[in-house]
Amino acid sequence: MNANPSLGRTDTNKAVFTVVFALSLCHLLNDMMQSMLAAIYPMLKTNYGLTFGQIGFLTFAFQVTASLLQPLIGAYADKRPLTYSLPVGMAFSLIGLFALAFAGHYAFLILGACLIGVGSSVFHPESSRVARLASGGRHGTAQSVFQVGGNIGQASGPLLAAFIVVQSGQTSVAWFSLAALLGIIVLSRVSAWYGAHRRASARKGTVDRTSPFPAKTVRRTLLVLVMLMFSKFVYMASMSSYFIFFLMHRFGIGVQVAQIHLFLFMGAVAFGTLIGGPLADRIGTKRVIWVSILGILPFTLALPYASLAWTTVLSMIIGVTLASAFPSIIVFAQEILPGRVGMVAGLFFGLAFGMGGIAAAVLGQLADIYGIDWVYSVCSFLPAIGLLAVFLPDIRRMQAPETAPAGA
Repeated sequence: MNANPSLGRTDTNKAVFTVVFALSLCHLLNDMMQSMLAAIYPMLKTNYGLTFGQIGFLTFAFQVTASLLQPLIGAYADKRPLTYSLPVGMAFSLIGLFALAFAGHYAFLILGACLIGVGSSVFHPESSRVARLASGGRHGTAQSVFQVGGNIGQASGPLLAAFIVVQSGQTSVAWFSLAALLGIIVLSRVSAWYGAHRRASARKGTVDRTSPFPAKTVRRTLLVLVMLMFSKFVYMASMSSYFIFFLMHRFGIGVQVAQIHLFLFMGAVAFGTLIGGPLADRIGTKRVIWVSILGILPFTLALPYASLAWTTVLSMIIGVTLASAFPSIIVFAQEILPGRVGMVAGLFFGLAFGMGGIAAAVLGQLADIYGIDWVYSVCSFLPAIGLLAVFLPDIRRMQAPETAPAGA
């Protein structure tokens, strides 16, 4: 990875995308470690005699540190960039894994969950900032490549926990500290590039933090984007948390067959994340947001009443289309608030964590009261919130001609 910012255009682009792929790899490692926490809950419950309330507080400890700290860390780093914060954040996760592996008391489990949450809260806003800097103007593509690593990590964490931790015991969690160590090494190299980039940028002057839109327009835009996030992540929570139960209840299939359907959906989500950014760079972020949120409405409305075969097809279409929205939402918000890349990334990644966790809990309660079919019937209308995209401003006039995508 070449840290010299004065390379020619061709060499720079090659070096830059080495940085983006390195960040994607570390996103995989980070999200794999954090998803493992929930995957070992049954083991922790048995080993420590925990109640469901104590399990819930473990989740709360992680969510608070992983969600609420992200925008604060991002906002601080926007004003005072922390060149080596990325490997330091990964070090928090490493210590958290050891705390989980060798905890002798419930308090140490809480400590481990908090440390992993702190590591995640440092990683997401700062790595999103560096990915944008390394994008060479292809902001959507860089965000997609970065985010798909997280999708893969979230999917692989429970699998690794099932095949390694469940078989070998709680102390085997410590072996995953090797993943954190690899992340520290890679992120140290990324930080060296980031430091060189900062020094080169400092010689060019300060970043203009003034939005080209009135404050009222900025507030309205952020509110619309948050509502679109609500639509996306509540529906995603219904699928990731309860799709297996819906399939088993509606079609009478076994757990393993239902898990295969969930795997196909999550694979479609990863693919949608990967293509969403490049598509936004080509046709514009606003168009991708329109299509990815509102465009799935016919498919979500049909899914609760479809046959098993069509449910499989519809869920994959929904997964690909809906997942393509998140990179565009992040890029759109960063464009509307220039110079606040870290704060925006922290805010929206934090919202993603928070909304997903709260939605899963609320939908579970509703399913207990009204039934799983009722939940899916109600959630099928959520993409209609995508109509709010009509209130998003045209950001083409704030982009440089050489990097502005058509139809933004």
